Amino acid sequence: MQTKQLKIRVITITTIIFALALFRLLPHLPNVSPVAAMALFGGAYFADKRMAFVVPFVALFVSDLVLGLHNSMIFVYAGFALTVVIGFQLQKRLTVTNTAFAVVASSVLFFLLTNFGAWMTSGLYAKTAAGLMQAYAAGIPFFQNSLLGNAVYAAVIFGGYHLLQKNIAVLKEPALK
Repeated sequence: MQTKQLKIRVITITTIIFALALFRLLPHLPNVSPVAAMALFGGAYFADKRMAFVVPFVALFVSDLVLGLHNSMIFVYAGFALTVVIGFQLQKRLTVTNTAFAVVASSVLFFLLTNFGAWMTSGLYAKTAAGLMQAYAAGIPFFQNSLLGNAVYAAVIFGGYHLLQKNIAVLKEPALK
């Protein structure tokens, strides 16, 4: 019975993550997307750490194939991987406060990495400290949108999955051994 329960949980979590990736393909404000929420959710709910990385990364990559690839993707994927790791920290401490902190922390981390990547790869900014600060300043409006998107998507999926767990027996957390 526990194997069936685990399979249903994995399928449900995977489906949620791929559904979120589809939202990236719909019209939206710049950077108001479910990227960090996908990574946090995978890190928080997949018991298998490999699955926590593989499923969100595959979903992200498939949506990136549709949206287009770019020079600074390595920085986006690094931020995504670190967000999965932040999600691991939620596994045994999943509360609204901890999740909110994880959303903010992952948003800041993603902002720092991706704007550093834009500075490094775009050719728009001088390769000086002043150029790096220009890249960060230019990214502030996108950061605000990213934080908004991360907060909304995380609230919906973490809250929604919590409600599913309360109402669908096979999704409840298995007893710790």
